[in-house]
Amino acid sequence: MGQTVFIPRELDANEPRVAASPDTVKRLAALGFDVIVEAGAGLKSRIIDADYASAGAAIGKVSDVAKADVVLKVRRPDNAELKSYKPGAAVIAIMDPYGNDAAVAAFAKAGVTAFSMEFMPRITRAQSMDVLSSQANLAGYQAVIDGASEYDRALPMMMTAAGTVPAAKVFIMGVGVAGLQAIATARRLGAVVTATDVRPAAKEQVASLGAKFLAVEDEEFKAAETAGGYAKEMSKEYQAKQAALTSEHIAKQDIVITTALIPGRPAPKLVSAAMVASMKPGSVLVDLAVERGGNVEGAVPGQVVTTANGVKIVGHLNVPGRIAASASLLYARNLFAFLETLVDKTTKTLAINRDDDLVKATMLTDGGKVVHPAFVKADQQPPKGQYVEPAVIPAKTMVADASPKKAAPKKAAASKSPSSKPKGIA
Repeated sequence: MGQTVFIPRELDANEPRVAASPDTVKRLAALGFDVIVEAGAGLKSRIIDADYASAGAAIGKVSDVAKADVVLKVRRPDNAELKSYKPGAAVIAIMDPYGNDAAVAAFAKAGVTAFSMEFMPRITRAQSMDVLSSQANLAGYQAVIDGASEYDRALPMMMTAAGTVPAAKVFIMGVGVAGLQAIATARRLGAVVTATDVRPAAKEQVASLGAKFLAVEDEEFKAAETAGGYAKEMSKEYQAKQAALTSEHIAKQDIVITTALIPGRPAPKLVSAAMVASMKPGSVLVDLAVERGGNVEGAVPGQVVTTANGVKIVGHLNVPGRIAASASLLYARNLFAFLETLVDKTTKTLAINRDDDLVKATMLTDGGKVVHPAFVKADQQPPKGQYVEPAVIPAKTMVADASPKKAAPKKAAASKSPSSKPKGIA
């Protein structure tokens, strides 16, 4: 009998995704695993138990997790779930560990080897394992669909005998994976699309999708990206100019989609209350960062808010989960691609190589200890050669921060020290 992979039903009522598909079940079985899927695990993703069974899985109950060598999940397990896990089991999921130190410590206490899929490095070898990209891609698509639904008007220009319907104007703030897909989707639907980002490379990407790029393109903008592809911190003067340009542009838009969300950091306020108030009645803002505080002032997690001037602010949670049938298929392939690297092809057993760059990047706990350098306690040292997560782009540099700034008190002139100079962020 081979080692066992268990796929549980997600306990969070707001999580309809599942961590395996019939296709990945077949692939897992081919690797030598016995696969057990909890009854009903895939129903919210339109995958019935019979489909899993036909692919080679056994349909089990939640207690079967006690014999699992590998547990595949969407969201991190809670303390109650961990109590049933076998010590030494590999647990792979989107762990959302930032700000959840107690949950990370619980993994160590339970003795499981926990992997956080959102820490997968952005390298060629790991492209098929990149859950942030696969799920953000769908979030960008769904953001446009949600915006169009709330907008209650046609998006493309339509010329009819009764008159012309003008094309909707859609503005995308932040041109990452979600932003690029939002641009492509809005363009397919016939909208006039503009987008903004502080990274110069984003201009070419936006243009390639048929949209217009909006930014203050001065000398500082041209040098706003490091050799590693990260955004540099912009000066207060640049941020003010960009905010003014953005504010004027937003007032003319029908749909605005904000995508500035950085793992482990609060979302920046990109759209102020004044900007919302400047928009036309019936306009829509879709905030994809609402779970981290939101990019739009007035956004409420899990709600669609209508402001006093008739503007709708959409704050849906778990946007990829709104199209769970598609999201689960992609996520399951991400998990399989990673798990495959942890298997010895000769013995067909789990054989985690702790010197592998992918393992170093994603492993949170192992052998009863927290091992990821971003989460070890101050009195602990990460293992020699352990992967150190690269600095992320500060959220405020994605686009100009629209948060109100307080005037600093005037001080007597003093000589500047070298440390007072702004530095680029890797």
